[in-house]
Amino acid sequence: MAMQTRVITRLAVSGALMLLGWQTTCGAAYAQDKEAKVADLRAGKSFIPTEVCSEEDDRKLLQLFAGLRVSDVADGMDSVGLQNVGLVSPEIRPLWRDTEHYIHRFVGIAVTARYVPTNKPPIGRRETAEFDRRAGEWYQNLSPEPFVPLIRRGTALVIEDAESADVGTIGSNNILGWKARGCVGVVTGATARDTDEITAQRVPLYFKKPGRGIRPGRNEIESVNRPVVVGGALVVPGDVIVADGDGVVVVPRRHAEAVARYARAILEGDKAGRRKLYQKLGLPADDSVK
Repeated sequence: MAMQTRVITRLAVSGALMLLGWQTTCGAAYAQDKEAKVADLRAGKSFIPTEVCSEEDDRKLLQLFAGLRVSDVADGMDSVGLQNVGLVSPEIRPLWRDTEHYIHRFVGIAVTARYVPTNKPPIGRRETAEFDRRAGEWYQNLSPEPFVPLIRRGTALVIEDAESADVGTIGSNNILGWKARGCVGVVTGATARDTDEITAQRVPLYFKKPGRGIRPGRNEIESVNRPVVVGGALVVPGDVIVADGDGVVVVPRRHAEAVARYARAILEGDKAGRRKLYQKLGLPADDSVK
């Protein structure tokens, strides 16, 4: 009996030591994992993923939204339980409107960029050559346009910018270059300059107000194709952007097909009803009822 007791005791002690060793090993592993996570966070971490979709997938999605109005899409958002979601502040308005053929309207897939106010000193007064050199360096190193290679046919460029800065990040030259790459429209919660020329060029632009200054001394690029906030609405790269005279609505990509189906029914019903009223009132058919 005494021998059996000693064996059981040795087994118990051995088991306790093994458990202690396991706990020590697991504890060390947990501590290392925790330190790694903290280091990862300290280096900066984004928690909303950017979904990478093909141009063909974008094209198919845009076909579902072709011709839809902001009001139709807002109804579609309601239908999937997203009331008051994705509605960009009405402060963000079209720079210009075409009430004959509605070419100020657009539907596109979001590519995003975020500029922030700089905390670096301004260039200050310099000789012309030195000023131009420093401004050029600022454009190249601090406030460039790294998003340009991402622009493709059907892109809606959405820019979060330094709202408090009187800066014209968007101007008549670069917006035309973006259009040449396939950009269908631009949305910003801040400013743009050269607004007369942009109006004449007929590039759809939805913005808050004119800005006059250049980027150097005013803003810096912070990120590209990461989530941004424009007019109080979250925009995730790949979301569907719909813009017209009523403003801008952002459709989360995962809900886009259902939203488009409902919105299409709303639009077709509206057109049918208004066509009858046009006929009754003797009004010639226009693009809004065709």
